[in-house]
Amino acid sequence: MKTILCASILFLFPIVPKAAALKCDMTRYRAQAGLKAVVVNDALLVQWTGESGQKLRASFLIDHGNPLIRELEVQGSGGTWKTLGEYLRPEFGVTTGLRRTGHGLPEENRWDVYWDAPLSIPGASSGNPNLPRKPEEVQRSGASYRTASCEVITDGARLEISFPGLSMGPFSGKLQFTVYRGANLLRQEVVAKTDEPSVAYKYYGGLKGFSTDLLERVTWRDVGGNDQRYEFGGSQNRDPVALRARNRLAIAEGRGGSVAFFPPPHQFFFGRQLEVNLGYVWYRKDGPKTFALGIRHGDSHEGYNPTWVQQVFALYNAPAGTLQHMPVYFYLSSGDERSCRESVMAFTHGDRYKPLPGYKTMVTHFHTGFTQELVNSGSLDTQPPWIPTMRALGINIAHIFDFHGDGHPQDPGPLRLQELENYFEACRRHSDREFLILPGEEANAYLGGHYNILFPKPVYWTLVRPTEKPFVEEHPKYGKVYHAGSAPDMFQLMQQENALVWQTHPRTKGSTFYPDKIRDTDYLRSDQWLGTAFKALPVDLSQKRLGEVRCFGTLDDMNNWGRPKYMVGEVDTYKKFPEYDIYGDFNVNYLKLDRTPSSDDWSAINRALRAGEFFVTTGEVLIRDFTVKTAGGQCQVEADVEWTFPLEFVEVVWGNGQKIDRQILSATDRAAFGADRFRFNLGATGKKWVRFAVWDSAGNGAFTQPVHLK
Repeated sequence: MKTILCASILFLFPIVPKAAALKCDMTRYRAQAGLKAVVVNDALLVQWTGESGQKLRASFLIDHGNPLIRELEVQGSGGTWKTLGEYLRPEFGVTTGLRRTGHGLPEENRWDVYWDAPLSIPGASSGNPNLPRKPEEVQRSGASYRTASCEVITDGARLEISFPGLSMGPFSGKLQFTVYRGANLLRQEVVAKTDEPSVAYKYYGGLKGFSTDLLERVTWRDVGGNDQRYEFGGSQNRDPVALRARNRLAIAEGRGGSVAFFPPPHQFFFGRQLEVNLGYVWYRKDGPKTFALGIRHGDSHEGYNPTWVQQVFALYNAPAGTLQHMPVYFYLSSGDERSCRESVMAFTHGDRYKPLPGYKTMVTHFHTGFTQELVNSGSLDTQPPWIPTMRALGINIAHIFDFHGDGHPQDPGPLRLQELENYFEACRRHSDREFLILPGEEANAYLGGHYNILFPKPVYWTLVRPTEKPFVEEHPKYGKVYHAGSAPDMFQLMQQENALVWQTHPRTKGSTFYPDKIRDTDYLRSDQWLGTAFKALPVDLSQKRLGEVRCFGTLDDMNNWGRPKYMVGEVDTYKKFPEYDIYGDFNVNYLKLDRTPSSDDWSAINRALRAGEFFVTTGEVLIRDFTVKTAGGQCQVEADVEWTFPLEFVEVVWGNGQKIDRQILSATDRAAFGADRFRFNLGATGKKWVRFAVWDSAGNGAFTQPVHLK
């Protein structure tokens, strides 16, 4: 059987002269239809079946200790093989700085720091800890290899091809390629760790050695959505040419096909205040007929307020001993750049949130200064640029937080009440039947840490209560007006107006030590306190889930404390403009709603949130249905899921009031663009609550809210 397999592979690949045999560990490789690998002389030959049955192949070799892709090919119409690249060399590098201590977080949570910018020398005068920084703290290092062998592992519907002996600054590890049955993707990544104690880093990655004889140009869409191209007619580049490409995507095109290159849609991005497009893809002309392609991060935040935002460019965390994954994706196509782009964009639904029957999409936590901007323009009918930008994502409900550095939130009445009137009216004017601007506020007064308060309708209130003012009064113009001057006042306001409150960015930023410090308060234990918020912050590329420690740790702890608590997806960014690339920094809440509510009564949103009838997703994974049933001492969890990128795993997580446990089901056998119903049968004993989550191979995911068992 092995002889037959080898012969068939040899027939498909070009015959090469006999050379020293490649040492490759194949003990964990299992041949299967559509996913094959074999060592022939000095090369590892890999062939897989991609989308719509298309065949792709790659061959790998080691040249003086350096891993190479000897050939990258795709089968075109009529069965003809088209070469996209030959003798391609992986190119990786890191920029490292020091993750500071002294930021007020306990040692076990020191990696949750947000106000850090390790590349800013000497650093902003406020916000960052232990300044000034020194230039020698920042190191830039390229990858080098001392590779003598490779290993091939079959994992479900994928093959992992790895080459040990990589060194890159403080990191050491391996280079790894992954191909997926059912997808035209080639994932190339560094998998490495550091033994140094306080490393923060960013990376770049790519391939060099592409030929203009095979791929003649690089194409992309600029931040305005216009088609752009570079024909390699210029002189040689010294440095990578960063492209501020819309959708974080560029494509090298030739007569025989195309190669797209892009980062993971969400996991690539660490927490920032703005979604300025920093140029995440690059090309570099290295010679008269050769060039390189890849991905990268910028060196600073940029944006409309550069002095302030320099405090926030936190990079990735690399705790000592953790295996960091630093990927770049390539998509192989036999078509032109337009068909290639269409195929790649399908993985993110065109950078839009896919409509789901019975659900409405809601994004939260934006400090756009909406009211102030319109007042300054002279008309409440002025349309700010963030509105069409959000509409283009397929958002139904945009939950914004005014009066955060704008307006007069601490005014006792005259100014604030007028601003609230303008706020509510502006939301009415710029909403419609399918797009609701939901007025919210990150009040951050009295209760502890930062929090959002969401009323079910427009409510007039102040965050201060002068001694002569009652808690509630009848105003001649605004009717009922509340004055809150303490935590009891706030709680009473929440109860009387049926408001929901949740902790924004828990256990970091302005919510450091929260909600832990208020876990025993009457207002946190009440149903008015919805729970907490989710954002992929910080980012540690060794973790299998976005927000793995800080966000899910907070959610699970809160449900073990007592009443059901939920986690709302938040974005927490500021002004937006059409040229920003916002999809990668966003997550979205899918709420069970039949229609988008009105600007005067959105109580249906509050009811859906309080019932936990929503799931949070990055957009690529959708949980169409989720149920938990208990009977006869058993707990059955079921979920209908659809996805784009090949899946990684699904899991059920539960708590018993004291500790957390989980059951994980590997889903690496699920190919790209699939759907399935997952079932878990668990014993109900010792379980207070359960929740369900799905994570794909690119770090994208979705999760339900906890269900407390009766």
